[in-house]
Amino acid sequence: SGIPGRISTMLQSAKKRVVSDGLFYAELNKFLSSELAEESYAGVEIKQTPTATEITIHATRVRDVHGENGRRLRELTTLIEKRFGFKKGGVILYTHKVLEKGLCAAAQCESLRYKLEMGLPVRRACFGILRYVMESGARGCEVIVSGKLRAQRAKAQKFRDGYLLRTGQA
Repeated sequence: SGIPGRISTMLQSAKKRVVSDGLFYAELNKFLSSELAEESYAGVEIKQTPTATEITIHATRVRDVHGENGRRLRELTTLIEKRFGFKKGGVILYTHKVLEKGLCAAAQCESLRYKLEMGLPVRRACFGILRYVMESGARGCEVIVSGKLRAQRAKAQKFRDGYLLRTGQA
């Protein structure tokens, strides 16, 4: 059926519709991750209904996404409508709280980012994330940090714990 407000759905082939929907999802995900970085944004789900497009935002701090009396949610709705060319009332936003924060990779990535920005040493921050994930019930976990960690020379460090199936050099 395609996302309304995008390319005319009657004239496009199934292949173009899949690409168009994927592009919309990628752009929306990037937009929401930049807008909701402090609210521990964890992902988005898009559901097409005959009347509107329902977008479910997954976050660990849902109350911050809602804002005072739902003000932030209304602002996000109008921003999405304007940016992606929807009609007024063509987008309905819902929020969903991520129950297991320790098992959500996106939430842990944001947590690690804040720890590193505050100046915590890399090894301590990564081992803290690793411990929290394993205490949350994960069977295994791997944290890879790459870039200029301490010196000018960039390198990558891997931290592992538990049972982890993997193959190759990744």
